[in-house]
Amino acid sequence: MTDTMKQTIAITMGDPAGVGPEVILKALADPEVSHLADWVIVGDQVMLDRAAATCNIDTAGLSFTLRSVNALKTDESIRIGELSAFAGAAAVEYVRIATEMCLHKQAAAMVTAPLNKEAVTLTGRSFSGHTEYIAELCGARESRMLLAGPRLNVVHVSTHTSLRNACNLTVERIYRTIELGHEAMRLLGHVQPRIVVCGLNPHAGEHGLFGSEDAEIIVPAINQARAYGIPCDGPAAPDTVFLQASHGKYDLVVAMYHDQGHIPMKLLDFDDTVNVSIGIPIIRTSVDHGTAFDIAGKNLANPKNMKAAMRLAVSMAKNRSESASTDS
Repeated sequence: MTDTMKQTIAITMGDPAGVGPEVILKALADPEVSHLADWVIVGDQVMLDRAAATCNIDTAGLSFTLRSVNALKTDESIRIGELSAFAGAAAVEYVRIATEMCLHKQAAAMVTAPLNKEAVTLTGRSFSGHTEYIAELCGARESRMLLAGPRLNVVHVSTHTSLRNACNLTVERIYRTIELGHEAMRLLGHVQPRIVVCGLNPHAGEHGLFGSEDAEIIVPAINQARAYGIPCDGPAAPDTVFLQASHGKYDLVVAMYHDQGHIPMKLLDFDDTVNVSIGIPIIRTSVDHGTAFDIAGKNLANPKNMKAAMRLAVSMAKNRSESASTDS
């Protein structure tokens, strides 16, 4: 992309007591990342300055603009590395503003640094995660979480719910997950994505020996997807399918619940796995790590995952723009 074709992309600061401000500045200090877009940090100046001092980074030499939220009048209300309602409220406000920027076409995509769910709930707000909150702001009813990596991509039928609730599968939810995953993979550059759907039970039920959900619920969802022109395999045994996909047999694995998909992704490539929200009208990518309170404020945080999230946001925004131009 030439400079004239750069997209504006928002980056939320995350929980100001965590590693978000640090990994953002470190990522922007990399010329290979900084030139990719017109970056807008959504956050508070006081915490950005504090992170810059900790990391010995001269922000004057970095290419970004700051959308100052002023959720924090002073950094004295925030103790780095500690849980607080003040930090949780600020983090949510950053996300709200960045989402509105995307909805109002002021940004082509957003990248989110980590927030802390417990800190947010301390404010009295019911909060299950970034994906669900952004979907609510967008008025989207069927958002999903997709984890994208160099060797493996996984979309989840359910995420932040108990395992007991996750087992309450429906044909329609599984089908819709396949459909959303298919759309997302095309946005990631896969013209004809190869999709496989995990079973719920060991060995995908072993012909009913280990449960009936695979045959009675997952198979009909796969058949429905095929009927609508989405080729996909499954239900596949969860204990082998991720290995097959990581070796190139499939582009996307549909996981039935959070840990079924997250464990292999993080085991294979923790640093380069990017969290992508799908089923919403905007592009949102995120780091796939937490606030890391134990190392926050110590100049120890690795920005590699933030760089991956930023690069993917740029790529998806470019693909969406090109697709829109082709369609018109």
